Amino acid sequence: MQFRKFVSAIFTKIINIVFPPRCPLCTADVSVHGELCADCWTAFNWIEEPKCAICGYPLAYSINIASDTLCATCAAGKNELDLIRSACVYDDASRGAMLPFKHGGKISYSTFMSRAMIWALRDTNIMPDIVMPVPLARRRLFKRGYNQASLLARPIARAYGVKIDYDSVHRKYRPDMGHKNARARAENIRGVFSVARPDKIRGKRILLVDDVMTTGATFHELRRVLMRAGASAVYGVTFCRVARIS
Repeated sequence: MQFRKFVSAIFTKIINIVFPPRCPLCTADVSVHGELCADCWTAFNWIEEPKCAICGYPLAYSINIASDTLCATCAAGKNELDLIRSACVYDDASRGAMLPFKHGGKISYSTFMSRAMIWALRDTNIMPDIVMPVPLARRRLFKRGYNQASLLARPIARAYGVKIDYDSVHRKYRPDMGHKNARARAENIRGVFSVARPDKIRGKRILLVDDVMTTGATFHELRRVLMRAGASAVYGVTFCRVARIS
């Protein structure tokens, strides 16, 4: 084991010499492959306190709140999942990374994104049995060539020491909704997911992984079918989420 670690360390040093670590966004020098430089890191609107204790929605800094404060949606019992966390707000900075990652083949971005998502979960005590990337329809997967949620899910599953579930839930193809409102998104997503392996879902605590949360309709519909299949809890984590902070 020690010899293996020694060989791995030597190999890493050689790789760093041949291919010096660079910031994936601006190519500035960094100390570790996949991490952001200081300038790129500070450009993101990372979600910290104060935020909703259930869904992690960022709350206004102008009010004094407790750590268990809920946003209006969660206080009304309309939260999409048992718990949600997102690393940052969806804005110009996160969009500039998210869109190339999702549609432009910049899969190397998954390294810093997944690290940020693990960081976003640091204040929770969830213990998932399964990590599940939000499924893509086969047509969209074939066209894109990869499921971006799966790339993000792998390091998160390793961090929790659990397996990834790729095939228990299937998704039908539906056209993208673009900038449609929450009601239209909810109607479009209704019925697209089906549980193919309920034996793998029953009694499990499931952590869903996706790149961005817009209205929460996807998470809400996934939770509905998973709970119907017998899941005991459904959590979620995304890299970014749409939010308005006053």
